[in-house]
Amino acid sequence: MRKAFFVLSIGALSILSCKKNSDAPFFVNEDAGAFSEVGSIDLGDAGAAEISVFDPQTNRLFVVNNSTVNKIDVVDLADPTNLKLITSISLTSYGGGVNSLSVYNGKLAAAIEASNKQDNGKVVVFNTSDYKEVKIINVGALPDMVTYSPDGSFILTANEGEPSADYTIDPVGSVSVIEVNNNYAVTTIDFSSLASQQAALQTKGFRIFGVGNNFAKDIEPEYIAVAADSKTAWVTLQENNGIAKINLSSKTITDIFPLGFKDYNTDANAIDASDKDAASTFKKWPVKGIYQPDAIAVFTNGATPYLFTANEGDAREYTALTEAKRVKDITLDTTVFPNAVTLKTDAQLGRLNITNTLGDTDKDGDFDELYSFGARSFSIWNGLTGAPVFDSKNDLDARCISAGVYDDNRSDDKGAEPEGITIGKVGNKTVLFVGLERADAVAIYDITNTTAPVFLQLIKTGDAPEGVLFIPAINSPIKKSLLIVSSENDGVVKIYRPATL
Repeated sequence: MRKAFFVLSIGALSILSCKKNSDAPFFVNEDAGAFSEVGSIDLGDAGAAEISVFDPQTNRLFVVNNSTVNKIDVVDLADPTNLKLITSISLTSYGGGVNSLSVYNGKLAAAIEASNKQDNGKVVVFNTSDYKEVKIINVGALPDMVTYSPDGSFILTANEGEPSADYTIDPVGSVSVIEVNNNYAVTTIDFSSLASQQAALQTKGFRIFGVGNNFAKDIEPEYIAVAADSKTAWVTLQENNGIAKINLSSKTITDIFPLGFKDYNTDANAIDASDKDAASTFKKWPVKGIYQPDAIAVFTNGATPYLFTANEGDAREYTALTEAKRVKDITLDTTVFPNAVTLKTDAQLGRLNITNTLGDTDKDGDFDELYSFGARSFSIWNGLTGAPVFDSKNDLDARCISAGVYDDNRSDDKGAEPEGITIGKVGNKTVLFVGLERADAVAIYDITNTTAPVFLQLIKTGDAPEGVLFIPAINSPIKKSLLIVSSENDGVVKIYRPATL
């Protein structure tokens, strides 16, 4: 539900195959484990720097700024050590807040929700050179993320379709597929055609639990990744704990992959479950995590597309439906939990937030199982089958604790809270960047061996990193790779560059 961002991860990688000249590919020998901050700009207070995208044609950075009025700030990135605010594009006439941006070939697409966010939103396309409006396209309710396909032929939006507080209005969740070369013709598709699969999906961990349990209305698309060939897209369904696969040629949703649950009662998955235990230490607990991914990126190795997800987690909080409960406030089945009284103390599981929509397996009013929000990790999934390939277990939190940036006040919720994710090529390594909202950091992993990530570095960012953007060296204004992190709580955009070998 909170906005995060990945930016054309495969598009960025595919661009690396472009030639600097007709004889050799562009290559800069860089150290993927040695990023350092080289510049920053403060665009305001909370909400002033949510999502950033870069246009290589103009060397301009476009940043979502919803701090005071809805606008897009335009920043000169020609010199990353000396960022300058050029101007702002006002969006007040288009509706509500701008949620996401994407750039392709001199065109900037902005996803804008309606003033009443249960109404249909829109995508507005601007020129990056003169900021003139090119096209307004109507899409589904609450477009939370927008992306161009790598070949620029499609613009896609994940339309979350959140309900009103009282659930009297609950739009269907949908994905809008916009054909750029067909005068921006739009097809908005929802999930109603897969409703017959609901029971089977739920047995594998897919969640349908809103008021009324309406399949199409309950599904809330979050973020989109598109394959390098622009033929397939994958969409995270965060609250529902799944990923949907879309055939872009036929504009149909072909599959939903339920993601199941993560067992915290193992040594490798042990977590710090309390913010009141005066320590940041891992223990095994009889709790399962609901993956609930936010941002997603795709990288194809051989014939297999691998999906990388930031498993943030999210709870529904409405007047008509509030699912988060602390363990100390629920009744535990004492047969399953013979130490229930001790478990419910603040220093153990008492403070942990869990969902009240799962866990009462025998429907007798007490909880036989405990399910918490998110998985405190990033994961890799097979994009063809949805099968799990890799999970970082508790490595993200462990790295943050070791670096002294872990926020123990978030232990009872989602830990370091992985939210943003993107992929890029740095030197001869393929690299994964994971934004950690509550640790104010980005974790960097070498994924050259796609199924066995290797930790490289943890870098400090601004307060609550929201946008994680990688610019490959060939597109960079200085012909060196850049990592750009925009942070929503302090309105600061920071620029990082790897060391050159």
